[in-house]
Amino acid sequence: MTRRTLLVGAGAGVLGVLLASCTPEPAPSPTPDPSPSPRPTSDTIAPLAFARSAWTTDPFALGSMSFTPVGVQASAREALAAPVDGRLFFAGEATDVEAPGTLSAALRSGVRAAEELLARAGDGERVAVIGAGLAGAAAAARLADGGLAPTVFEARDRIGGRVQSVVDDEAWPVPAQLGGWLLGDQEGELSTRLNALDVRTGTLTTAQWLSADGEVEPVADRPLTDAIAAAQALPADVSLAQALTDAGADPEEPGLAALLASVTAMSGADAEEASSWFPPPLPAAERTAVLGGMQAVIEGMLGDAKTSLSSAVSRIAYDDAGVSLGLATGESLSFDRVVITVPLGVLQGEGIEFAPPLPFGQRGAVAALGMGFAETVWLRFEEPLVDTEAAIWHVVGGDATIRTWFNLAPVTGENIVVGIVGGAAAAEFAALSDDEVLAAAAASLAPFLSASGA
Repeated sequence: MTRRTLLVGAGAGVLGVLLASCTPEPAPSPTPDPSPSPRPTSDTIAPLAFARSAWTTDPFALGSMSFTPVGVQASAREALAAPVDGRLFFAGEATDVEAPGTLSAALRSGVRAAEELLARAGDGERVAVIGAGLAGAAAAARLADGGLAPTVFEARDRIGGRVQSVVDDEAWPVPAQLGGWLLGDQEGELSTRLNALDVRTGTLTTAQWLSADGEVEPVADRPLTDAIAAAQALPADVSLAQALTDAGADPEEPGLAALLASVTAMSGADAEEASSWFPPPLPAAERTAVLGGMQAVIEGMLGDAKTSLSSAVSRIAYDDAGVSLGLATGESLSFDRVVITVPLGVLQGEGIEFAPPLPFGQRGAVAALGMGFAETVWLRFEEPLVDTEAAIWHVVGGDATIRTWFNLAPVTGENIVVGIVGGAAAAEFAALSDDEVLAAAAASLAPFLSASGA
């Protein structure tokens, strides 16, 4: 397929969509994971390989990462992380105050929860970990180091949780990462683990900002940083969008809107919802991309721990004597203590019944915190889409669904582009058919293809 072929369908615009429902059943049963869809046959776009995520509707995630909504204090995360009766211990990125929503937060939280459990546990106690993502694997590793033999329950038929590397040598020269894969400055521990396992990474740098009329000047984040600084001096929290308006900026201005779209893609939170006291991280000038299979990290931490896949936990009963886990299959198992690492979205959707109910502090934290939406599409082509060394692309103006793209060609030599959309737009994106996703991708990439002379 040529670049010009891709551009043909872009003029049709983005198709209308319906908002996807993200209300789960009370006790979800295993369903297929987000995975590469069969390559669609579309007149609009025909990549050699195509993969997309669907975390918004995944019953074992119901979102991509947590965020702090306007008016919510960071102490809500501490309340969520608090142990319950010395029996239940909570982990996951939503319980981390330092860098919620990140891979490092998941790792750090798993270690913290395991250490809290070890401080209460006696020799030979039976312990369980719910979830085999980064947090669950980190907890299992720390528990094993502490002399216990954890049993890990994972609802999906694979490990990894919201980390998913699609390894297919024919379709993808590098694994298609459908979950977390971009590392920031705070991801030092994970970077160390990746390096130790010789998992390939690369640095994505140099941003390019384009509109339908051609290249535009890079958009500085100064308006955002100034607005946040001013808002943090106020007696009450306001949204990021309100902070910008109060500072005299227009969130609808095309350049600033593109910058905010990038913030939303990385945090899952729209500017109208995100706190300015505890704002999402601003776009980094460069990002480290994981270009190898991230499952190796999780497999290494799980080690010899007994791991039960396709084992969704639907009920957790606890008292002074211990904890009973009810599986969706109807089976019930007893343990002394349990580490719970399920995503915030599952807790909010009441995917697990607690008996007795969790304390008010925990329930209040679950209700107050936000679960953000972010969806990813990977596309591989036969020839380069654009002759550029810029690895970070921003779409300015227009009605493009996907405004943030990563071009992997400069670091991999492969003609792969990755689009990320966040917030309410991601919920809409998750409801699109594969052909509609490809049409949306074509429309979003049109400015870059036009600039290349295709």
